[in-house]
Parts: sequence; structure tokens; C-alpha cells
Amino acid sequence: MSDDRSAAPPAHGAGAVTFRDVFGIAEYRAIFVALVANSVGDYLARAAMTVLVYQQTRSVLLSAASFAISYLPWIVGGPLLATLAERYPYRRVMIVCDLLRMCLVGLVAIPGLPVAAVLALAFLGMLTSPPTQAARSALLPLVLGRDRVVVALAVNATTTQGTQVVGFLAGATLAAAASPRLTIAGVALLFGLSALTIAVGVSARSSAHPRRHRPQLLRETAEGFRLVFGSTVLRPIAVLVFTVTMFAIVPEGLAAGWAAELDPDPGRRGLDQGLIMAAGPVGWIVGGLLISRLVQPDIRQKLVRPLSVAAAVALVPVLAAPDVPVIALFILISGLAQGGIMPTLNGLFVLALPHGYRARAFGVMQGGLQVSQGGAVLVTGVIAERFGVPVTVGLWSVAGALMLVAVAARWPRPGAFSRAITAAAAASPQPADRARAVVSASRR
Repeated sequence: MSDDRSAAPPAHGAGAVTFRDVFGIAEYRAIFVALVANSVGDYLARAAMTVLVYQQTRSVLLSAASFAISYLPWIVGGPLLATLAERYPYRRVMIVCDLLRMCLVGLVAIPGLPVAAVLALAFLGMLTSPPTQAARSALLPLVLGRDRVVVALAVNATTTQGTQVVGFLAGATLAAAASPRLTIAGVALLFGLSALTIAVGVSARSSAHPRRHRPQLLRETAEGFRLVFGSTVLRPIAVLVFTVTMFAIVPEGLAAGWAAELDPDPGRRGLDQGLIMAAGPVGWIVGGLLISRLVQPDIRQKLVRPLSVAAAVALVPVLAAPDVPVIALFILISGLAQGGIMPTLNGLFVLALPHGYRARAFGVMQGGLQVSQGGAVLVTGVIAERFGVPVTVGLWSVAGALMLVAVAARWPRPGAFSRAITAAAAASPQPADRARAVVSASRR
């Protein structure tokens, strides 16, 4: 097993590490398979949920709200729930959460269940997402070592986007053509598969914080916020990620209503919705693979600022209300820009974190992402009810481009990331009683 205290690579990353090096580790293969099963199930359920709600209510706003509800657990308690992942063994957290979600999603198959009950079950099921994702994120450096984790993060991020494509296309198409409830119920099997894979393929480890070293849960959670937002390196990454995704997520959240505006035929509407929802992830995959494999690490860091602005600018032309193929093209270009920067940002963020803080920092990041994305979908859903989807998405993207120019202007220099990564690698992996020291160091 790799020791997290191994020397960190320089900020420009793991140039010598290959995909074969990462997939050659059996535990990572199990984590990867579980990630695929979990992620496909998640996006299948999200797409099918928007179809179900729109079919029963004929409301763009309520359909957008059904998509946004998947972010609510992170908003109301994500960082706190993610902190729990450091109090218990990561493997156990992932297994228990997958089994709970399998049961909750399975209940949606009950015939005649009202929309309110479906949304409530979806919310309860998503409460398991923060600890699951935080535990997975914190486990990776322990399984792979710091030298391989950046490549693994890029693989995971690209794969997640691929599962989005499959989940959104299959979920929207199957739900529109067959039964949304049956589609959602089938997701339960995927969560069961994820739990089984982790149980069989991942070794048991002790928790990051032994019981005798645990402070209060709220205090631990607050330490995560102080670490992220008190750091001159982590804070800019967080702000940029939140801003980019807040503007890029809107086409997915409004896809059901957008497809209905474009085509009155419910039979064709499912495919249109699937294309709108899947175009961004497809672009993300292509951008991530091309830039990660063909562009030198130091150039990737230089591309962060222009590509972040391009992610919003690419969506402005939908103001002209084009047809679905053209809409999908603009969304795909936005996805290309996002895929070009997110693996770089993710790698920098994780390497700059000391062991014992990753689950909490992950919770802070995911909580912020869900607030920004869920809020963006709800706000634009309200606007779209009055002005239509194309105008809403186009003007929202204009505002996004302006905000991202302002954020990019304050981006740190590469040397700041190198120093933070070196400091994190040298830090002692006993964070429970050293939070203030680590936070102070991150501010230097």
C-alpha cells in the first residue's frame, strides 16, 4: 500500500505516470468499477426524474426543480456529511451509503407514488452522496500514492462525464419512451453493484481520525472551510470551479423544458432532451483527453484562464434560438473548455491538501458546487418560465463570461501552487489536533 507521506510531484504533475500504472493496482480497479456503476445510476435517475415531473406537471420550473433537488443534500448538509467520512473507515462508509441508496431508489418503483413522494425519496437517497464521494476522494491517495493520484483523478473525472452521457441519453430516452418509474427503479441495481464491488475489491483500513483524536463534528467541518477559504491557493481554485459550473450547468437543468419548447411531439422530445443533456459531457470528455494527453503540464495551467471564460462565451449564441443540433454543438464547445481545465484544477487542489483533510475539503468543494449549480438551475428555471429557455441561457452566459473574466484576473502564479504542494507533502498526517497549524501554513 502506498504511503501518503511519499514525496509530492512538482506542480506540473505526474508526467511519467501512465494509465497502466494506475489500473495496475487492483484496489483502484474496484474503486473505478464502483464509480462507474454509481455514476451511471445517478445520471439515469436525474434524467428520468425530469421526464417524470414534466409529464405529470407540464411545468419547466418544476422539471428544473426536480433536477436541482439532487443538489439539495449538499446544500443543506453536504460538508457536515462529508466530514463523517473521516470519522469512519472509508470502505465502510462507501458500502453502507450505496446500500442505503439502493433501498431508497428502489422504493420509487411503487406504482402510483405521487411526485412529492418521489422527490422526497430522491432527496433522502442523495443524502448518501456526500459521504460516499468524500470517502472515495480521500481513499484514492492512500491506494495510489501521491505520484499516481493526479492521473487517477483525470481518469475518474473523464469517466464521470462519460457516464453522464450514457445516463442522460438513456435516462431521458427510456423514460420518455417507456416508464420513468421503471427506469429509476432499475438504478437501484447499479448502487447494489457498487457496494458489492467495494466490499470485495477494497481492503479495510482504519479511519483517518481515531476516536480519541476526534473534535466536535461541527468544529471539524469548520476546519475544512477555514482550510479551503483561508488558503491563497485553494480559495482561487474553489471560486473558479464554482463560477464555471454555475453557468455551464444551466442547459442540462432546463433540458426537459427546452426540448418541449422545440418539439411538440413527446415521442421525439426525449431524444432532444438527451442530446442537450449529453452534449456538455461529450465535450468535457474530448477536451479532457485531448488537453491532458497532448498539452504539456505547464501549458495546461496557462490555459486555465482563457478556457474558463470560453466555457461561458460558447453558450451565448443560443440567444438566436437555433435547432437542437446547433444547440448541442454550442454546449459541446462549452464542455470542451470545461474538460480542458477541470482535471488540472482537481489535481492541483488534491495535491495541495494534507492527509486527514481531504474528505472535509471535498465536502466544502462539493457543497459549494451544489449550491452554485442548484441555485443556478432554480433561478434560470424561474426566468425561463417567463422569457423562454434560449433567452435565459444566452443572457445567463453573458453574465457568466463577465464574471469569469474578473475571476481569471486574480489567478495565482504557478509558483504558488508548487509551494503549496510541497508543503502538503511534508505535512504530518495527524491533522485532528493540528488544524490551526495547517490553516496557518496554507496562508503563507
